[in-house]
Amino acid sequence: MKFGKTAVRSALAGVVCCCALLGLNGCKRHKRTATSPPNTTDYAGNVQRLDKFSTMQGLRWPNYADDLGNVQKFYNDRDNELAWTREGKPTNAAMALLQMFEDAQTKGLNPEDYDAAADGHGRWAARLTRLEGIAKAKDTSDAAQDAVAQFDVAMTISAMRYFEDLHVGRINPQALNFDIDTPQKRAAFDVATLLNDRVVDADDVAQVAESVQPANPMYKATEQALAAYRQLAMQQGAAPTGALPALASGAKPVGVGGEYAAVPELWTRLQLEGDAAAGDTPTKGPQSYSAEVAAAVKHYQGRHGLQDDGKLGQATIDSLNVPMSVRVQQLENSLERWRWLPDNYMQPRVLANLPEFMLRAYEADHTLAFKMKVIDGEAKGNHDTPMFVRLMRYVVFRPYWNLPASIIKKEIVPHLEKSGLGYLAANDYQVFKNDGTVVTDFTVHDIEHLKYNVRQLPGPKNSLGLVKFLFPNEYDVYMHSTPELYLFGLYKRDRSHGCVRLQHADQMALWVLHGDQSDPDAENGWDADKVDLAMTGDMNNRTYNLKTPLPVVIAYFTAMPDEDGTTHFFNDVYGYDKDLRAALAKGRPYERDEVKINPKLVPGETE
Repeated sequence: MKFGKTAVRSALAGVVCCCALLGLNGCKRHKRTATSPPNTTDYAGNVQRLDKFSTMQGLRWPNYADDLGNVQKFYNDRDNELAWTREGKPTNAAMALLQMFEDAQTKGLNPEDYDAAADGHGRWAARLTRLEGIAKAKDTSDAAQDAVAQFDVAMTISAMRYFEDLHVGRINPQALNFDIDTPQKRAAFDVATLLNDRVVDADDVAQVAESVQPANPMYKATEQALAAYRQLAMQQGAAPTGALPALASGAKPVGVGGEYAAVPELWTRLQLEGDAAAGDTPTKGPQSYSAEVAAAVKHYQGRHGLQDDGKLGQATIDSLNVPMSVRVQQLENSLERWRWLPDNYMQPRVLANLPEFMLRAYEADHTLAFKMKVIDGEAKGNHDTPMFVRLMRYVVFRPYWNLPASIIKKEIVPHLEKSGLGYLAANDYQVFKNDGTVVTDFTVHDIEHLKYNVRQLPGPKNSLGLVKFLFPNEYDVYMHSTPELYLFGLYKRDRSHGCVRLQHADQMALWVLHGDQSDPDAENGWDADKVDLAMTGDMNNRTYNLKTPLPVVIAYFTAMPDEDGTTHFFNDVYGYDKDLRAALAKGRPYERDEVKINPKLVPGETE
């Protein structure tokens, strides 16, 4: 159902406001502060009695306690005037909102959250019909006045939910152990004033909605990708095909010239997302695993975080068998997470995307400076790197690594038992007392029972590498270089104890420090040679405070548009997507209040 201007004849009445709108108590008047044109106050008493209740029967989600204060402010600021009808008919702004509610899926939202439905059969139809009947009959009964007020308040509640969801998201990430302060962001968002001054009677409601969404090109690109993949999901649903057959147990991946009986079906599947060319004329397509098929498979693998060798392994087949409806959900999850970010992190200078194992750095004008591979925390053993935002404030060259007790017991002691105490010196470890005195006479028993401390000396063997980047946080997660460069050859790179390891830390150091200078081109400023000397010289643990801290987002997007114009998808390495979908499935009211973070990581035990 499309809510055009003629749709006023279609529907509306079903909202019954749990006896709150019945029975007059009198009406307290307020000074009008709303800037929208005045409307009738004939229904002010019906509207005002809402301040005693926080539920409205007839809504899909009747409990609106979280927005009761905003609803009261909205009507107080307009002297309890109606907002969404004039002379008994819905305003153009109201009709535009109803269409936006119905189309909420295009934003990655659920139309039912706003009493609508994607198929046009939501709750607004009956309400509009009721409203039209009242206008035609010129019904002035108490019941009719209640129905008009109920329509208005239901519109206000749904509009508030919609604009808040676009601006802040639905789920409080703190409830999922992500350290992002959406309660503060939500509190700063004056949705009542926004509706009163910019939406009620607006000529272009969609433009106002656009203005409250994340100001990031990748968010907009994700929204566009969602529209494309929603079409693919509909196409796939209309003409379902069977899953691609698995390889025989123990079989090697199929390469060029290899045998795979379902090559035609594979080719059709690769064409669906554009990894294989559709061709100008209908053809049967390749019948064997040719170089053309391998190239298309390689393109697909590159977009899905797989080993992009063009060989058809079971992991690639499993990925190809994921329904487009799941890809739609991944894109919706990404839009939700973008909305969580505080305004000053909406266009971060550094963005590390954990499921992608990739970092992007952006110039001050938001253009991409570079991308590099990263290593995240292991998906097992409570080493998951969390999603959070912070400011990068320090760069430390040639750091020491003070080993936490857990790593000493779980990793160092087994090596000592196997190889002897010589393992420590061979790997540049040093044993010392709490006062810093170096100890040379000790036993494995002393190390195992934490009689002394252990640290790794700065240098090429140091697990933190030759430089680290600090953005202080409760998890003790930071970015650093690593001597284990071979790990960047893996396509699944969850191999740290929670920190983010950088493939090209020297490039990051040069970019950070060069851009932090008042005169980047000064002869004595930071350049590649100076960075190299700081990393390989003999001055240890040198800390540089940044004059201008850089916003850093440790993100979790399993669906992300790439700079090449394609859409990339990644595995839910930590199960964070699963957690988000479970939270959304509970429906309103979603968690909004401040929530204590209970991270899996133990501060001080990261690396």
